[in-house]
Amino acid sequence: MNKSVAAIQMNSGPVITENLQHASRLLDQVAASGVQLALLPENFAFMPVDEHERLAAAEQFGSGPIQDFLAKYSKTRGLYVIAGSVGLVNSDQDPRVFASCLVYSSEGVCIQRYDKVHLFDVEVSSQEAYRESAVIRPGQEVVLADTTVAKLGLSICYDLRFPELYRELSARGAQILLLPAAFTVTTGRAHWELLLRARAIENQCYVIAAAQTGHHANGRDTWGHSMIINPWGDILCQLDGGEGVITAPFDLTFLNNIRQRFPSLQHRRLQEKRGQSPFS
Repeated sequence: MNKSVAAIQMNSGPVITENLQHASRLLDQVAASGVQLALLPENFAFMPVDEHERLAAAEQFGSGPIQDFLAKYSKTRGLYVIAGSVGLVNSDQDPRVFASCLVYSSEGVCIQRYDKVHLFDVEVSSQEAYRESAVIRPGQEVVLADTTVAKLGLSICYDLRFPELYRELSARGAQILLLPAAFTVTTGRAHWELLLRARAIENQCYVIAAAQTGHHANGRDTWGHSMIINPWGDILCQLDGGEGVITAPFDLTFLNNIRQRFPSLQHRRLQEKRGQSPFS
């Protein structure tokens, strides 16, 4: 029996309680449709006006209003909920926080955590620049979550531009690649669909991409265009703008058939010659 998955698109702001109310309403739509797994976008619970506000809003891993909401909701609805990113406090002297993708089981338990590896330190234009590393500490680990729906490869936003991460996830058995994001309009228009479809095709995985959309209180404009893509690179569904939900089936038989008939993952040679993964 095929499972169904969902991507949730949001326009988040600086008030956590309001964002969680929006998330709850959209997750209710997901639960009502019988979907088993839902992905929330990056910064779904907190899109600050000043990036340094992330430091004060960060939670200890395992407790806090955002994590409590996720645990309660996933258990109440019997739904896997993947939190696009949550700011989590460091355990050492580094004052920066981790931007963490958290996977909650249908029993309300956080079963996996991925800390964003690649940080968005770029100059999009002379008027638009970002430096995530000022307040966010990069993660170091490739993370796979094994669920009853599928094996999930975890990533966040800017990670999309680093194909070696997804090669490693596919080598470890990923069947669905998750990409919660807050792509800017400029970069989204130019590269979003191209990169998402490439990651699906080259790794022969489903891709679920949940995005932020519209104008935000901090002045940022995000691209939206959440989508679910199959391993052949077909866009199964897409939401261009506005908040909402998209759903699609996860067809394991289709995925396995693609990999059997077109075994490009088995034909890889450069990795064997290199001899080791860039990740631990």
